[in-house]
Amino acid sequence: MANLNPSHPTKQLLSGYCGIILGAFGVHKFILGYAVEGLIMLVISVVGGSFTYGIALLVMQLVGLVEGMIYLNQSPEKFVNTYFVKKQGWF
Repeated sequence: MANLNPSHPTKQLLSGYCGIILGAFGVHKFILGYAVEGLIMLVISVVGGSFTYGIALLVMQLVGLVEGMIYLNQSPEKFVNTYFVKKQGWF
């Protein structure tokens, strides 16, 4: 188990709320330090959304919503272990 840094609960709340509100654009991934995953979500939302009349954007928003709810429903210790120690990028 990793040490609980004072910034980890803040990142948990911020990434959870951004996942719910701005999940389609991958903002919550960038907050956690997952730049590649955030960029994938951003490209799928913007480029894929323009080719699929917004359907890809809605799918990515649903993914962000689910991830945001997962972030907010975990204990701080489990959150740190999952996303900072094990570096789990998706769900």
